Amino acid sequence: MSMFQALSISQSGLMTHRKWLDAAADNIANINTVRRTDEDAFQERLVVAQAVDYGTGEGGVRVARAEFGDPEGRMVYEPDHPLADAEGYVKYPDIDLGDQMTHMMMAQRGYQANLAVVERATNAYQAALQLGKR
Repeated sequence: MSMFQALSISQSGLMTHRKWLDAAADNIANINTVRRTDEDAFQERLVVAQAVDYGTGEGGVRVARAEFGDPEGRMVYEPDHPLADAEGYVKYPDIDLGDQMTHMMMAQRGYQANLAVVERATNAYQAALQLGKR
């Protein structure tokens, strides 16, 4: 595998993990978004990654698709809320903060690992260029 292939594969990992981080951050930011009971709740964003040319050492990874959580959400009794229905219920998204924090930590670690590969490949490439100057 050449250094350029390593950079390309790591770049695809960086992009995928960044999109995963964005989705988790969006979910956390909207965890307390309230809707009326006749509306859909905020839907959790999920990123599905897929290997590209798995086993060849040349492919990397990409976001295959985005999936969305349950629009039904969860009903919460808050009769004083301005969006409450006649029975006093509002709708919150069905998002678990613990799960989202776990997703965020995993995506962050993956991002950091791919960034380390890019830095090492860049350093190796720069060192190879210095050899030619001597």
